[in-house]
Amino acid sequence: MQEQLFSRRKSRVVSIGDVKIGGDNPISVQSMTNTPTAEAAATLAQIEGLAACGCQIARLAVPDEEAAAALPRIVAQSPLPIVADIHFDYRLGLLAVQAGVQALRINPGNIGGQNKVRQVAQAAKAAGIPIRVGVNAGSLDKHFLEKYGHSAQALAESALYHTDLLEKEGFSDIKISVKASDLRLMVEAYGFLAERVDYPFHIGLTEAGTQQRGSIRSACALSILLAQGLGDTLRVSLTGDPVTEVWVAKEILGALKLAPLDFEFISCPTCGRTMIDVERIALSVEKALAGLHPPRPLKIAVMGCAVNGPGEAKGADVGIAGGNGEGLLFCHGQVIGRYANQDLAEALINKVKEIISEE
Repeated sequence: MQEQLFSRRKSRVVSIGDVKIGGDNPISVQSMTNTPTAEAAATLAQIEGLAACGCQIARLAVPDEEAAAALPRIVAQSPLPIVADIHFDYRLGLLAVQAGVQALRINPGNIGGQNKVRQVAQAAKAAGIPIRVGVNAGSLDKHFLEKYGHSAQALAESALYHTDLLEKEGFSDIKISVKASDLRLMVEAYGFLAERVDYPFHIGLTEAGTQQRGSIRSACALSILLAQGLGDTLRVSLTGDPVTEVWVAKEILGALKLAPLDFEFISCPTCGRTMIDVERIALSVEKALAGLHPPRPLKIAVMGCAVNGPGEAKGADVGIAGGNGEGLLFCHGQVIGRYANQDLAEALINKVKEIISEE
């Protein structure tokens, strides 16, 4: 078990299927499908892809009764617990509970009056499933905007108000998210909430953007929150393939030593001394090792020359360094073989597999 860099805020625990969120439980990674939920086969295929890359929870949009009708098949066949994302129509929440989903995501303020909130809360309580109160900065109630302006306090107070709607019905199996595309606004809102409630937090920068920009912005926002001990489950919200969201989330958690990675890849930035195609080799090694699960995390290095070779990467379990026609294979800084540059990638991959088989 690797030593954690940051202490976690203590929160109560909720369960989404067999995934426990909050308390001392590991920070879980989730994503959201972008197939039409009514197309059950396509949605299940995407969920299976998410599960294969390490996702732990899948959220599905349920915008209409056609989508709700597909939920029983999806829930029955899904390898991951399902969260139904409900807006505006409380009846869709009731149908989702009947379908056997493992959690709901609602904004209690936009599904009708207290009576409708009561029906959803009672159904969720009877089924033993939690509700995420999800509030977004882009859709705040006018009352909070008028009182607090477009601020972190408006976001947090809105979440507290909507949480209170559930608490009035005796429902407390709750987790909270206050998402925004503004990093500072979101961070401040979670900080405000942390002083007021002990519910677990779902964190993530919403509408983060495309893969490259969104990954950077999400890493900045999530790292700030996680360093403050805030966050019990997270989603990296990117425009594109949801599998990428999971990969980025796991890399963020691994970099902060909040979750173990199968592999930690390091590679030099390259310069005029570089003797091999570091980028191509590093990508090929990552691809070749994808899906392998060593008994302990392994650090893999791809270095371009002798300067950045075994010395700079002596902390790596195994690595390679390019040379003038011939490169080095090394373990923990000690050279264990010499290979033609074109054979270095294969030598590295084989050595990693050998280490895994021996351990």
